[in-house]
Amino acid sequence: MKNKLQIAISLGLMCILLTCSIVVQLNTIKEATKIVGTSYAEQGLKDEVLRKKEEYDRLYKELEEKEQELEKARQESAKENSRTSELQNELDKANKLLGLTELTGEGIILKVQDGDTLTKKESPLEESKMLIHDQDLRELVNELKNSGAEAISINDQRIVYNTAITCSGAIITINGVRLSSPFEIKAIGNTASLKGGITRIGSYLSRMEDEGIIASLEESNSVQIAKYSGVNTPKYMKTIKSK
Repeated sequence: MKNKLQIAISLGLMCILLTCSIVVQLNTIKEATKIVGTSYAEQGLKDEVLRKKEEYDRLYKELEEKEQELEKARQESAKENSRTSELQNELDKANKLLGLTELTGEGIILKVQDGDTLTKKESPLEESKMLIHDQDLRELVNELKNSGAEAISINDQRIVYNTAITCSGAIITINGVRLSSPFEIKAIGNTASLKGGITRIGSYLSRMEDEGIIASLEESNSVQIAKYSGVNTPKYMKTIKSK
């Protein structure tokens, strides 16, 4: 009986020890699993961070490349705009010189008209001197040019490099347009120079007035001159091509 009791006690102690051992092992395995899981989670986060960093570095590099391309495009655009502006200025200047644009500026307005031949009994030769001829207008234009006129018009007909002033009887033709007295001559330039050149002693205008031509001169800060309305079609001029 005593032996059976000892055996039972021994078996009970063994069961208790085995149970405790199993519990301890289970807790150890649980902790180890938790640690391993945490390690896996941390490693996963590290991998994700590395992937995001690589993506960020790639996108940042692309951004830098795009910014460099944009800056290059801006610089090229600025150069192109500058060149375009230069070409436009050159074109505007050429159009002004060719008379293809309407202009305004300081200058003078000279009005000349035939003398009153009906009130005077003059010879046909003297009466002819009291009429304005094509040569008179050409001489006045030349004097204005020599006085520094930058633009000239006669009755709103712009005087350009190939303007022809011709006479047919009592009618004067300018740029193919038939005109008659009175004539309004506009000139843009330094007002003092233009006035001094056209009214100086011995000028062509003073001789016209001595012969009976009626003239008046007005100074203005805003003389308006119309653009050339004809067609310029060079027949013989050719551009020299550079080699």
